Amino acid sequence: MAKEADNRREDVRRITRKKRYKEIEKDLRKQLEMNGTCGTFYDDMINDYMAMYVTKTLLIEDIQKRGTIVKYNNGGGQEGYKKNEAVEMFNKTNAQMLKLLAELGLKANATMGGGDFGDEL
Repeated sequence: MAKEADNRREDVRRITRKKRYKEIEKDLRKQLEMNGTCGTFYDDMINDYMAMYVTKTLLIEDIQKRGTIVKYNNGGGQEGYKKNEAVEMFNKTNAQMLKLLAELGLKANATMGGGDFGDEL
């Protein structure tokens, strides 16, 4: 059987190959198993969580690179500064991740960490 091409963006592939990503996913699946929660539905929920983890990580990278305030130029002669939308998106993504964990009856532990800005990405 031929291996399917990985059409994800390089930055997404980079994040999903990291040890931290794999440890978090493994820990979540282990917690589900320990809770006796099994099935395709729950596997899909873990996949959703991990997709949000990738999004959150990319948002953190954007904030670290561009800062919380970014310069804009609308091409019509207007320019100035505005809030980096990644900050609000980060907050919403993080809140949704916490809600998903709660729905699954899981807890963030020391392995998972909080995704602070100082964490290695």
